[in-house]
Amino acid sequence: MVRMLDLLNLACLAGSALMAGLFFAFSTSVMKALKTLSPACGIAAMQSINVVIINPLFLTAFLGTAVACVLATFLSLVWSSPGTVGTIAGSALYLIGVIFVTMRLNVPMNNALARVSSDATEAVPVWNSYLARWTAWNHVRALAALAATLSFALTR
Repeated sequence: MVRMLDLLNLACLAGSALMAGLFFAFSTSVMKALKTLSPACGIAAMQSINVVIINPLFLTAFLGTAVACVLATFLSLVWSSPGTVGTIAGSALYLIGVIFVTMRLNVPMNNALARVSSDATEAVPVWNSYLARWTAWNHVRALAALAATLSFALTR
């Protein structure tokens, strides 16, 4: 079972790293690029991104990592190992800082943006608010995923 825990920790590390990279890319380039566009174009582009990103590869990395975190935490508690603290810390960071923040904050903002017509009069203030709030919470997700990655690396 120790081998299974090692494999789960490796999966958690890889998944957390992938998500950290995705969130980092959004924070440092995608959202900045969208901000340079007119609100109508920015909204339309983000609406498209929010549809396209829901695909098997993304969902495997995003949700598969969450499942691996739950399993790794359980096994760490059952078979106490030297890396238990790193596994629990990494799992908590990923599950709270990535999954919870995404589902509770970023997804509802995406859903609200999906209902906005890019050429509507209320589009400009909605877009400006969305850009600021969504990006701020994306920074949180990037940092949480990075911290989770580092925690899983310390389980060795």
